[in-house]
Formats: sequence, C-alpha cells, structure tokens
Amino acid sequence: MKPASLKRQTSSGGVIFKKNNDEIEVAIVSVKGGRNWCLPKGLVDKGETPEVTAVREVREETGLSGRIIGKIGDITYWYYIKGENTKCRKTVHFYLMEYVSGDTSQHDFEVDNAFWFPFKTALKKISFKGDRTILEKAEAKLKEMNINK
Repeated sequence: MKPASLKRQTSSGGVIFKKNNDEIEVAIVSVKGGRNWCLPKGLVDKGETPEVTAVREVREETGLSGRIIGKIGDITYWYYIKGENTKCRKTVHFYLMEYVSGDTSQHDFEVDNAFWFPFKTALKKISFKGDRTILEKAEAKLKEMNINK
C-alpha cells in the first residue's frame, strides 16, 4: 500500500448568537444522524473570503442570517479521506455573529438539525473539543463586550 498523500483545506464558520429574555443563545447543528453536534462551517470557495464563507455557511446550515462582530479564532486538525488515501490538514476560521433573521427550520440538507441552545447547554452538547474551545472563546468575547446579560 502506498503512503497517503497530503492535502490542505480551509473552512470557515461561525458562532451565531441572540438574546432570549435574559439569556444568550447560540445555534449549533447536528450531523451524522444526530450523533454529532457541531458549529456550522464549510469550505471556503474559490474567490471567497473566510468572512463571506462564514456568513454563507451559517445561513446554509442553520437557516439563520448573521452579521459578523469579530473573529473568534481558528482550529486546525487532521483527518483521513479513506477513498482517496489522503491525510488532510484542515484549518477552520470562526467568527462571532449577531443574529439578524431567519429560522432554524430552514437549514439545508447537509445537516440533520439546527437548534438554538443556551451557551451552557450548547457547550455540553458539542461533540468536538475544537468547537467547544471556540464556543468558550465566543462566550468570553461576549462577556468582554457586555453582551452576556
């Protein structure tokens, strides 16, 4: 068997939030038959900036439109594409977004479901450490901006 080839991918996504009474809620999505909960994200298309991709992917995967407030950070991880015998190094840029409009029932076919959750619930539900770290950074950023109340 020949060694796996290497590939790089760049994606972008977001933490979209809204105030609901006295609580801040964030939208997360479920994939793989509801087994995994994660932040909405997707590949940066040719000619797109990471910011444009983040807004587009959040809209597609959650049904929600948001306005970018700032960058949260990046996560990088490796995964294996079995059919191609390829190791892929993926970097995902994440942005904090304020909810503008839309409904989670309008998510696309790429995700099983999209729901609003209070931060603490979303942190417990999230399946991946990198996404959890981004959510924690988003919560800290909102506190810095006095939007957490």
